[in-house]
Amino acid sequence: MYAIVEILGQQFKVEAGKRLYIHRMEEAERGSKIEFEKVLLVDNDGAITVGAPTVAGAKVVAEVLSHVKGDKVLIFHKKRRKGHRKLNGHRQFFTEVLINEIVA
Repeated sequence: MYAIVEILGQQFKVEAGKRLYIHRMEEAERGSKIEFEKVLLVDNDGAITVGAPTVAGAKVVAEVLSHVKGDKVLIFHKKRRKGHRKLNGHRQFFTEVLINEIVA
């Protein structure tokens, strides 16, 4: 069983027991349970239910494991023949969640 759920403006395919890295949820405490109500699609062993826009009565229950930082991404700018070079780095903040169950 899997579901397509919208979390903080992004769509994720979730299954029970899987870990998921989403953009940082500041209000979520470590160890707390959170529910995602915007379930767009549910596949229950071949029986697919597509919402319009969401599936009524469906939700995904997850547990917050930790708040982490992602890998560093380097952005390099260069203008040829001008001697202009610039290097920027960025590390995105993520929240690691464990999907406990999909209620459909």
